[in-house]
Amino acid sequence: MKLVKVLMVGASLLYAATSIAAEAKLKTYILASKSTGSVAEVTAETKSKLTKAGFDVVGEYSPYDTATILIVTNAALKENAAQSDFGVFGAAQRVSITKAGGEVQVAFTNPTYMSQVYRMKGDLKSVTAKLKSTLGDKGAFGPDEGVTAKGLRDYQYKWLMPYFTDRLELAEYGNQKAAIAKVEAALANNKSGVKKVYRIDLAGKDATVIGVSMAGPGNLDCSGDKYIMSQIDFKKLKSTGHLPYEVVISKGNVYALPAEFRIAISFPDLSMMGSNSFASIMCAPSAIQEALTVGVGGSYIEE
Repeated sequence: MKLVKVLMVGASLLYAATSIAAEAKLKTYILASKSTGSVAEVTAETKSKLTKAGFDVVGEYSPYDTATILIVTNAALKENAAQSDFGVFGAAQRVSITKAGGEVQVAFTNPTYMSQVYRMKGDLKSVTAKLKSTLGDKGAFGPDEGVTAKGLRDYQYKWLMPYFTDRLELAEYGNQKAAIAKVEAALANNKSGVKKVYRIDLAGKDATVIGVSMAGPGNLDCSGDKYIMSQIDFKKLKSTGHLPYEVVISKGNVYALPAEFRIAISFPDLSMMGSNSFASIMCAPSAIQEALTVGVGGSYIEE
């Protein structure tokens, strides 16, 4: 009888432990370090650490004077990205160097979090561990409570808001080669303030991701990176690694994630109303869609 009770208690504890593990919550970013010095100095040091650790720095972007973002990839990221539909969105991670107050914060997007958001086959825990060992680990941040892996795979900010599968179709070209050439030419033209920051092609697969900056000129000012971040990146630890935005070329078609999803995955606990909320950038989704569509050579028709 005692043995049965021991086994039952053991089974209950195992079930509880399994449930807790299953419900472990993830956060968007990982703070690597805080230091003094200039953004330029810390950026150079960070870049050196990344390259020595085997990461390829495929792009660099400074959306404003107080921040620089390094876009990195490696074989593990690209191999995992190639194993799922539109996993190419997760082929890169972003490392941010941001001056806030009297300190310089180095942070990076959490690969494990992003693997769930983009429904990738693997969880990228090895890449997460590699970035932590390379740059440091002072804890995850972003949403106060975090989001479960299951919640991220089926993420929706609010009812009737888009899922990962509700992608914007920006342009359609005859084939992958033609699409890449057309998009590159359009981005170089920079008609809507959209400019290429980096590009990653997945070997053996018709899938390319291009990261873009958005300057928000003229009537598209609400699409601008600087404007959007000035409204919603208000916490002490900065979420600079939200940038840059991505477009994906797959089988000759050009896609992007709607702002209601793409911004929300970087700021999942942002309030709907009030100051520093989604309401403060209500004009962004349509402005971003127009800027990206024109930016990749598509024809924008206002809905």
